[in-house]
Amino acid sequence: MDLKTRPRLSPELIAAFAAIVGEKYAATDPADIAPYLTEERNLFFGNSPLVLKPGSTAEVSAICKLATEHRIALVPQGGNTGLVGGQTPHHGEVVISMRRMDKIRDICTASNTMTCEAGVVLQVAQQRASEVDRFFPLSLGAEGSCTIGGNLSTNAGGTAALAYGVAREMALGLEVVLADGRVFNGLSKLKKDNTGYDLRNLFIGAEGTLGIITAATLKLFPKPRSVEAAFVALQSPTAALKLLNIAQSMAATNLTTFELLNATSVDFCVRHGIGVRHPLQAKYPWFVLMEISSTREDAGATLEAILANGLDQGIVDDAVVAATLAQRTSFWKLRHEMSAAQKPEGGSIKLDLSVPVASVPDFIAEADVAVEKVVPGARPVTFGHLGDGNIHYNVSQPIGANAADFLARWHEVSDAVFAIVTRMGGSISAEHGIGVLKRDDLPKVKDPVALEMMRGIKNLLDPHGLLNPGKIL
Repeated sequence: MDLKTRPRLSPELIAAFAAIVGEKYAATDPADIAPYLTEERNLFFGNSPLVLKPGSTAEVSAICKLATEHRIALVPQGGNTGLVGGQTPHHGEVVISMRRMDKIRDICTASNTMTCEAGVVLQVAQQRASEVDRFFPLSLGAEGSCTIGGNLSTNAGGTAALAYGVAREMALGLEVVLADGRVFNGLSKLKKDNTGYDLRNLFIGAEGTLGIITAATLKLFPKPRSVEAAFVALQSPTAALKLLNIAQSMAATNLTTFELLNATSVDFCVRHGIGVRHPLQAKYPWFVLMEISSTREDAGATLEAILANGLDQGIVDDAVVAATLAQRTSFWKLRHEMSAAQKPEGGSIKLDLSVPVASVPDFIAEADVAVEKVVPGARPVTFGHLGDGNIHYNVSQPIGANAADFLARWHEVSDAVFAIVTRMGGSISAEHGIGVLKRDDLPKVKDPVALEMMRGIKNLLDPHGLLNPGKIL
């Protein structure tokens, strides 16, 4: 069914949907709906006649059953922090906001698991784990507002993926409502369950196109007893890669973060970030934010040994080790301000990519040349998770350029960069998803058989195309 010719909601049908969640939790006033229609980059602006805020899995199920009966399209939404338009209702779909489903159903320290509803804010999950002397390692800039359901639907990565993996690797089981209202009861605390297809993984990273995640059982880990961070200056990504190899050989899995930052990204943060200071006084072209975590009190000694090794080999130019929690927090504030700090510099083309770790230096060098050819004077703002090959290759407009004119060349720039990524065996979306922003690029880089399989799964689970239509495929 064409997205623009779907059935419209009648007043009677709106009332039927509202009755499921209660009138208090059904928004029809444009002013109440408005916050659900835009996203932080202001790239996408949606429209919807109705926002539903279910409080239980049963209510989500009833919504899906009614939607299937009347062929009404639905867009599930978590914290609305997505960056590719996947959570936006582009064609007047009904929005299902999962924020009311914010209960932590169970914490089991014996099995190291926590079962959360989809609307639990990531930071809340982290705090609750800490309260029982456990650690939930998923961490990203939007953790104060993004939700567990959204994290899993986009397979969020974050700054700790080097040691703990991405969201997919932190979920043992899911509860999911299918398009027709059936509930997949896949919550599990088992680390070993070899009973056929791993259905859980179908829904992680599917961006709400196959089902609506309502709850998840998450892995918890031992709480670190010592955490030490350093801000390191180097001459190049090649030097950073050498330091990464040293750190991994000396710290092994205790190396939890290894973030690469170019001078432009750091300068933007210092210039525009509130309360952000440069950790080092001298100017350098590249930096690394490195963190060591340990369940013993040895993180500091390990970090100092890594830095000493790097200095001896001429890899490290300068470094500062956080002497206090406040200083370590200031390092992270600088890192997390990077996206916001680009806004005052004008238009920004943001590309979330991954290449094999060993290829990161070559990728950055080639991408810089390619972007300069497309838009002379454009300023690459390069930062990301070097330890897993995920680079946020953002490009700010030339100084004095017109923002609208620059952003109109988004696909010229992305095509040039994606060509390099594809040749290097990388991915055009490392952790932000596909949504609509990269939907038309996906067929250019995805294996045709893989795309056929994806369409087949979509048709099986959502034959009427009612769940988040027009996203990914």
